[in-house]
Amino acid sequence: MKTLNYLYGKPLSDGDYKSQPEDFRVEEILDIPFTGEGEHVCLQIIKKGENTAFVAKKLAEFAQISPRDVSYAGIKDRHGVCTQWFSVPVPIKKLIDFSALNSDSIFVVQQIRHNRKLKTGCHKGNRFAITLRNVTAPLDILSRINAVRQGVPNYFGEQRFGHDGHNLAMADRLFDGEKIRDKKLRGLVLSAARSHLFNEVVSRRVAEHGLATTWHREIFLLSGSNAFFDSEIDCELIERLLNGDILLSAPLVGKGEKGLLPQEREWLAPFAKWHEGLAEFGMKNERRALRLIPEALKVSMADDSTLTLEFSLPKGTFATALLRELVNHKDASKKFNKHEESIQQ
Repeated sequence: MKTLNYLYGKPLSDGDYKSQPEDFRVEEILDIPFTGEGEHVCLQIIKKGENTAFVAKKLAEFAQISPRDVSYAGIKDRHGVCTQWFSVPVPIKKLIDFSALNSDSIFVVQQIRHNRKLKTGCHKGNRFAITLRNVTAPLDILSRINAVRQGVPNYFGEQRFGHDGHNLAMADRLFDGEKIRDKKLRGLVLSAARSHLFNEVVSRRVAEHGLATTWHREIFLLSGSNAFFDSEIDCELIERLLNGDILLSAPLVGKGEKGLLPQEREWLAPFAKWHEGLAEFGMKNERRALRLIPEALKVSMADDSTLTLEFSLPKGTFATALLRELVNHKDASKKFNKHEESIQQ
């Protein structure tokens, strides 16, 4: 992400985040009316210093089932205090008190039965409380808050690309003919490649046009949906944009030319090998919102070098996309284990 363009210019302030788990708090927003009965137990769990897969494995061992049968809405960071939901299949007549797993790193907040398992991406979004320490220019951060409230480029975070961009290196070899037999790993690599191309297109647009409507024709994404359509700009569409009914978008490339504007095709030309490779592996052309708008963004200061940001983001987006427009942020948790991955919210 270091080479991507800034919407509001490169921040003047440096700052550390994830200096300790409590400095990175995430609460999953799950808007599901649980039935209170059924063959699945849904668990709201607070985890500290553990990754999602580890918690799922502990739940599976306790319920005496395969880890593959434990579901969750989203993956959360290890280096933080994160509240998220899991579901475990448990026969109706069998009673399991998962609170027996409570420890310094895992706490079961509530458990309730439901008639189906949780699916990946079923959550609405995430609430964040991120504390920045060793801040060098707090006034610069504060001066940017109102601008950032209007939105930032919806970049994929660097964690999507693996440690030191390893997933992108694998993608390049894959498109040169190297085989990746592990289906899950291949999917991660393809997703990383497509995310990289998205970032490149958004970065070019930010540099040349910002995030406003500047073209006579745009491809619009229906808010809360994956559906998109292209149209010439008119007053009605401008009003729908202002109301949040539709969103400006950028391409998640795949097979075919549908969903690509002439300017986007020009920007993607240097990545023809990757574009063609994604199409050959069956990826479809899709669209993703161009702008990421935080909800209820607030800032508070504990002292001259410590401040906390609170905000909510939709699922599938990255808190680091917002942070990078406010501060040159450094992940302090990497000093404990430089190979530890940071996961998508």
